[in-house]
Formats: sequence, C-alpha cells, structure tokens
Amino acid sequence: MKIEILGSGCAKCNKLKELVEKIVNENGINAEITKVEDINKILDYGVMITPGLVVDGDVKIAGKIPSEDKVKEWLTQ
Repeated sequence: MKIEILGSGCAKCNKLKELVEKIVNENGINAEITKVEDINKILDYGVMITPGLVVDGDVKIAGKIPSEDKVKEWLTQ
C-alpha cells in the first residue's frame, strides 16, 4: 500500500502524518508513507487545500484532518 500525505509541512499536515503512522503501526499494515510537499504534484491530484491523504493513488480527503476511525477504515479495507 502506498500512502501519500499532501501538504507543505503545516501543523495540520504533520498531524495527519502522525495519525496515519499511528494507525499503520497499531494495525500492522504494510505501507509506504511518503510526504508530498511539491505544490505541482499536489495540484496533479486535484487537491487545492491541504492536508490531503492519498491511498494507492486515490484521494481520500483534502482540506481537513479525518477522524481516526475514518483513516483506519480506508487503510484496512
């Protein structure tokens, strides 16, 4: 599984990254987590407001931090 955190490094982006890492570790999910800070790559996903969460190329959310339960649902499907 490839997980991308879209954002410039703001507090919300960092919080989303921490949340994703926590869920991956707690559930033993085999995933590669990367931080995408290049604005052009972020825009390529159609994301105008960060933070954004992309799982295997699919944008799950943009512009806000999802609940822990929602992230867990996306990562354990």
